[in-house]
Amino acid sequence: MNDAKNYRKPEHEIDDVFINRWSPRSFSEQEVPEDILLSIFEAARWAPSAFNEQPWRFIIARTKEAREKFYSFISEFNLTWCKKAPVLVLILSKKNSERGENKSHAFDTGAAWGFLALQATKCGLVTHPMTGFHFEKAREVLGIPDDYAIQALVAIGYQGEREDLPSNLQEQEQPKGRRPLGETIFEDIFGITWK
Repeated sequence: MNDAKNYRKPEHEIDDVFINRWSPRSFSEQEVPEDILLSIFEAARWAPSAFNEQPWRFIIARTKEAREKFYSFISEFNLTWCKKAPVLVLILSKKNSERGENKSHAFDTGAAWGFLALQATKCGLVTHPMTGFHFEKAREVLGIPDDYAIQALVAIGYQGEREDLPSNLQEQEQPKGRRPLGETIFEDIFGITWK
């Protein structure tokens, strides 16, 4: 897992946790201790949100029976690799608040997911988010009210061996780079690069 620096070169100095966090598909079936699992959700709890609304919610599946319920709405492709993950988490966001529509519910929940992913990395875990599942079936199976948006499903656990993946996924099992920073930041107006 810590060979990410062989594939990723930051342009500016940042903490190693940002480079070491990536989304492998190979999971060990080793269970995640409850205290470690709670620490990653504790990190998510401290994410920023507009008006401190904290719109994020997590539905966690960590028993065999609960994971099998989740399998009923996961795409066949994702099932080929995520069945070994000991923890699956569906991330939701509450669309409304006492103030009315919460226009930043997805943005704020994305921050919580980011905090969760970074803490998982610090704890020696890997995470792989996915949207390859049937959202409405997930809503039905898990009894999710309409005022919650389904954002993503995340597999969490310890990294497994590349060779344990189907052959078509083995060559993809490495950290990916990122576009240059200069192609991401615009200055003054859209399309004018910063540097």
